Amino acid sequence: MFREMRRKKQLLSNSDSISILKKCTSGVLAVSGDDDYPYTVPLSYVYDDNKIFFHAAKSGYKLDAIKNNNKVSFCVIEKDDIKPEEYTTYYRSVIVFGRAFIIEDDNIKRGAIEKLALKYYPDDIKENRDKAINNEYNALCIIELDIEYMTGKEAIELINKKENK
Repeated sequence: MFREMRRKKQLLSNSDSISILKKCTSGVLAVSGDDDYPYTVPLSYVYDDNKIFFHAAKSGYKLDAIKNNNKVSFCVIEKDDIKPEEYTTYYRSVIVFGRAFIIEDDNIKRGAIEKLALKYYPDDIKENRDKAINNEYNALCIIELDIEYMTGKEAIELINKKENK
């Protein structure tokens, strides 16, 4: 169903890919948009247990696209180090494919919002976090992306550096 990476030597392990998803703070969601045009949108997100959660308003293009076709992909770039003298970029990135769902269950929705809040403001006290979540809760929609396939890839130059150590 999903294509295997052609340059297998550059394939990151599953644990390295998950580490990147946990560490990074933004990614780009790709959905099937109007008139079969792809639509991509940058998002803040949180990774947890083979799922990616992100928030949205309760209406909009992104939600309409997901309701029409919940097959999506999501890309995160951890490293993008341009090397002009080499005409290349030393990169590390992860792409996931899966299905996106609007969370209806209040317990799951609340848990996902908590995880997002803790990722982006881990030092906040619970009272402040709860107040912020409660103020926005009714206006928020939480999307769950269930990962079906994931690949991580890094520049061959980074692999060669590791091998030469």
